[in-house]
Amino acid sequence: MTDLVAVKQRQQQTWAAGDFSVIATALYPTAEVLCDDVDFSSGQTVLDVACGSGNVAIAAARRHTAVTGIDYVPALLDRGRQRAAAEGLDIEFREADAEALPFEDGSFDVVLSAFGVMFAPNQEQAAAELLRVCRPGGRIGLANWTPGSAPADLFRLSAQFVATPPPPAAQPPIAWGTAGRLHELFGDQAAALRLHDRVWLARFDSAQHWVDTYRAYFGPVHAMFATLDERRAEEYAAGLADITHRFNRATDGTLAVANAYVTVVIDRA
Repeated sequence: MTDLVAVKQRQQQTWAAGDFSVIATALYPTAEVLCDDVDFSSGQTVLDVACGSGNVAIAAARRHTAVTGIDYVPALLDRGRQRAAAEGLDIEFREADAEALPFEDGSFDVVLSAFGVMFAPNQEQAAAELLRVCRPGGRIGLANWTPGSAPADLFRLSAQFVATPPPPAAQPPIAWGTAGRLHELFGDQAAALRLHDRVWLARFDSAQHWVDTYRAYFGPVHAMFATLDERRAEEYAAGLADITHRFNRATDGTLAVANAYVTVVIDRA
C-alpha cells in the first residue's frame, strides 16, 4: 500500500525546491484563460487551491471577487502576498493542504486550481474537498496538463531517473487531464462537466535556456538534478532538451514549447 503521507511530504519538499514563482510568472496567461472559461461574476467568493505564487488568485481578484488562496509551500504564499500587494489586490493567502481544506461546507461560490490540485497524492480526497467547500450550484474550475503534453513527457522522463518509482497502480497526476478520470472523481456530484482544449506556449531562447531555467527554478527538475551524478545529469538534461525540440513550434531558431492542457468547468449539483 502506498504511504500517501510520505508521498505528500516528499512532494512538499520538491515544490519548495528552486523557486516555482519564476516559472509561474510565465504561466500567468493560463490563469486568465481559466477564469474566462469558468465565467464567474464580480462579488462572488473564490478559492484558489494549491495557489502557488498566486496566478489564479490574482486573475480572479482582478475580476472584483473575494479571493482566498491556499498552498502548503510558505515561500510561494509569501510571493503571492507580494504580488497582490503590488497590485493593490485584497487576497487572503493561507497555508493549508488541498486534501484537508480548513473551510466549512459550501463556503465558496467558485473553487479553482491551475496545475495544482492534480498533484495531490490522494486524488479522491482532493476532489471530495473541492466539492465539499463549493456551494451547491457553484462552479469548480481546473487547468490540468493532458497525457500527451510536454509536461506529461517531462514527468515520464523524470520517472526513469528516480531511485524509487511510484507504484504502478497509483493514478498519475496527468490523469486529471482526461475526461474519464474527471468523471470518476466528480461525476456523481456534477450537474455538468465540460473540458476545453488549450495550449500554452513557453518561449525561450533555446533548449539550453529552457533546461537551465527549469534546473534552477522548477522544483521537480531542480530536485531531480540534485540526486544525479554527472553522467546521469547529462542524460537527464539531454532528455529534457529532446522534449523541448519535439514540442517546439517556433520557426526562427528560438523555442516555443507547446504545452497542451485542458480547462475543466464543473457545475456543482
